[in-house]
This record gives sequence, C-alpha cells and structure tokens, in this order.
Amino acid sequence: MKGLDEREKRFEAEFMHKQELAFRITARRNRLFGLWAAAQLGLAPGEAAETYATSVIIAAFKAPGDEDVIAKVRADLAGKGLSLSDVALRAELARAEAEARRQLLES
Repeated sequence: MKGLDEREKRFEAEFMHKQELAFRITARRNRLFGLWAAAQLGLAPGEAAETYATSVIIAAFKAPGDEDVIAKVRADLAGKGLSLSDVALRAELARAEAEARRQLLES
C-alpha cells in the first residue's frame, strides 16, 4: 500500500503543478494582452500601461473563459473609437498566450 500512496501523492503533486502553471500562464497572458491593448489605446509604457494591464487581469476573474477579457478590451478600444474584430482580438490573445508560455517555461 505504501507504493500506491506514494504514487497517488506524486499524481496529486503533478496535478497541482500543472494547475498552478496554467493559472500563471493565463495571468501573464492577460497582462501581455493588457499591455498590447494599452498601446492601442495610446497609453505610454510605464505606470499607466501597467495599471491598465492589471485591470485586464482583474476582468478575467468575473467569469470563466476568455469572453470577459475580450469584452473589456473591445469596450475600451471602442470607447477610443477603435474597432477590432473578434478574430483580431483572439489572435492577439493567442499570441500573448504563446509568449506567456514561452516566458514561464524558459525561466
């Protein structure tokens, strides 16, 4: 039984590690997406852009999935008279996710 208990603990530890990594990738992705959107909005790199990126990260906690993040950025862009298609926004979100994954796995 000791072998089974150890195996179970390893699986649980691996599962927890994968979940934590997925969360960190998503949070970093949302930050990168927020920084991209901040640039589109004309916010200067630095504190204003970081503050906006943080607001995108917070928006992600409103509902499961990516719709809340995309909706926030779409609305903010529309507020500045910028109109990007869902395809363009999702493509940028995918690019940000690939970059976030690369950054976290290489560190």
